[in-house]
Amino acid sequence: MNIAVLLHSGAGGSGVVATELGIALARQGHAVHFVADRVPFRLGEAGCGDTYYHEVETLSYPLFNAPLTTLSEASKLVEVIEEVGIDLIHAHYAVPHATAAVLARDMTRQNPAPAIVTTLHGTDVTLVGLQPAYLRTTQYSIGRSDVVTAVSRYLADATRSELGVARDIRVIPNPIDTQRFTPGRDLELRQRYGAADEKLLIHVSNFRPVKRVGNVIRIFAGVARELPARLLMIGDGPDRPAALQLARDLGVSDRVAFLGSFPRVESLLALADLFLLPSRNESFGLAALEAMSSGVPVVGSSSGGLPEVVENGRSGCLREEDDVDGMIECAVALLRDPDLHERYRLAARERAVSEFSGELVVPRYLEAYRAALEASGR
Repeated sequence: MNIAVLLHSGAGGSGVVATELGIALARQGHAVHFVADRVPFRLGEAGCGDTYYHEVETLSYPLFNAPLTTLSEASKLVEVIEEVGIDLIHAHYAVPHATAAVLARDMTRQNPAPAIVTTLHGTDVTLVGLQPAYLRTTQYSIGRSDVVTAVSRYLADATRSELGVARDIRVIPNPIDTQRFTPGRDLELRQRYGAADEKLLIHVSNFRPVKRVGNVIRIFAGVARELPARLLMIGDGPDRPAALQLARDLGVSDRVAFLGSFPRVESLLALADLFLLPSRNESFGLAALEAMSSGVPVVGSSSGGLPEVVENGRSGCLREEDDVDGMIECAVALLRDPDLHERYRLAARERAVSEFSGELVVPRYLEAYRAALEASGR
């Protein structure tokens, strides 16, 4: 099958999932064509098999206040469709990618035109899609897709209730490469970030307001008052400067390392004792799943789709989104009790393997592809 993938190419969860899924499909013998404005974050160091990258170029012209990204993406996609004979387009995000996919399908001279699968990841529904400027476009793009999937039951329900979308939405969770994200500490690497008697906490995100990185710092500061600990902050984004300042204000800046973004995060996840994710709303929580697959329990918020990934009281501890004190209490209890921590650690790994491994999830996407091809008449 020739598959075109439209995605955000940065370090956010939707782009990571789209790239990892495309790589998995290529390993199974499908030709996967990534269409994006730059090489996807995890493609350059992990691309294999029949994976291809097609750059979307934008025009800067004084008449336009902003680049016409959706139009240029649709035009590039038409080129790819007609050049290589695309069977199916997988759009990760409703706006702009599903919109571009629908435009490209309507423009192409290829007969039959490709089928369209749209995967909803979160803010394309809960934030962008609800804006009056994009609401009708989001509804239209979802409605014109042959098959629509969502990464959690929470998100599927939100799409129906918030957007008023009355159509079938398949819930397919994000897959995880459990061989790549696996327990096993590199002791030499571990020594770079903390002494043997210090607990190592970690957070990975795009440092946007929804991630509540200020609460990550507050939780760590509370833990650090109780026991020796250090925190690794991985990622970058608009709230990074405020988090840096808060660490200074709380007197823990010497124990917090801001490491920036990089694609091979698994080596650092495996070092950690605890993963912090006190987000306002996670539609799924891919970073938490990567931590769990690495044998790291999660302390986070109970809102959104995260409870569908993390079992509260078994593989992690979930509290209300602003219950910083409750999260501190959970974290300290886990870190102080080696037997309890070991039970959570093993349960986190087991859940990742038994519920979310690529071997289980990728076939569900292939089923969605077959349904889309049938619905489109291919």
